[in-house]
Amino acid sequence: MPARMSGALLTGHGGPEKLAWSDAIPVPRPGPGEALVQVLAAGVNNTDINTRIGWYAREVTGATAEGGGAAEAGGWAGALAFPRIQGGDLCGRVVALGQGAGGPPPGARVICPINMPEPTPERPFAFRALGSELDGAFAEYCAVPARQLHDVSAAPLSDVELAAIPCNFGTAAGLLRRAGVRTGHRVLVTGASGGVGLAAVQLARLAGARVTGVASGAKQAAVREAGAEDVLGRDDTPPAQGFDAVIDVVGGAGWGALIEALRPGGHYAVSGAIAGPVVEADLRVIYLNDITIHGATYQPEEVFAGLVAAVVAGRIRPRIAETYPLRRIAEAQAAFQAKRTAGKIVLIPGDDRR
Repeated sequence: MPARMSGALLTGHGGPEKLAWSDAIPVPRPGPGEALVQVLAAGVNNTDINTRIGWYAREVTGATAEGGGAAEAGGWAGALAFPRIQGGDLCGRVVALGQGAGGPPPGARVICPINMPEPTPERPFAFRALGSELDGAFAEYCAVPARQLHDVSAAPLSDVELAAIPCNFGTAAGLLRRAGVRTGHRVLVTGASGGVGLAAVQLARLAGARVTGVASGAKQAAVREAGAEDVLGRDDTPPAQGFDAVIDVVGGAGWGALIEALRPGGHYAVSGAIAGPVVEADLRVIYLNDITIHGATYQPEEVFAGLVAAVVAGRIRPRIAETYPLRRIAEAQAAFQAKRTAGKIVLIPGDDRR
């Protein structure tokens, strides 16, 4: 094993200037129960950008993608230890195992959940986030708890496609589980042209649901290709009481209309707030229609295991928008935030061809 590796170090909360490239990062040595994974590809997510700017801090005021208003304790679980290697979307290959480590053997191609479940009787929804509470995939190697790795060597997907699975499809699978989506349900998916949205459309269709997506005109074709029967524009008001479940990653000013779109007894599940985290609705609509609201961040182990089974069986395939060398991470994140195309942006370590 080499002693040093290349990667992007997050040096503090703020804008892209807080990402410092280094060719002299010590290669981690796997501790007890850990596996050393060579990173083959790493996805770009809102989570990484939100962590960089300190968006998760509850006391944050006016945090922006350019770093304005970033709070000091802006990681999933509070303050981060800097420098931190981000990157929650990992596709890699196991190269070494620490003492007592189980899981996939050296040589296996693997992925893992971005939010690694570690429940206890006192904290049944406890998890650690890859790239936040522990170093992640924005480098050539990372050390991961071996029990959290899933062998996808037999999957018919490329390394780049597999790097698009953990955050987007894992989040979507968790949302659909919380909302109880099943055959025959009518499901509304907001942000349907984004990574989580496209995954939710695809997985809901796989579950036998009838899906309506919300997306801008230029991206609606991609949403239909993912399996949506109907697509609404971002400024359209969804029909009142038209859906059994709403899968939301947007929030913002249109939140009240999403609640009104649910049938009596319907379920709303949320895991994002890209249009704004502070929302407003009429409480009478919620309680008179027996609406259930779910936050969906923690994922039970069986959710990701079921997703992996579908991946290996070739039942799902993510849409890839662009790939970038890992060294161009700031440019890739800017392209991600511009949202010009539908699908996933993926980083490749050691790829300097573009």
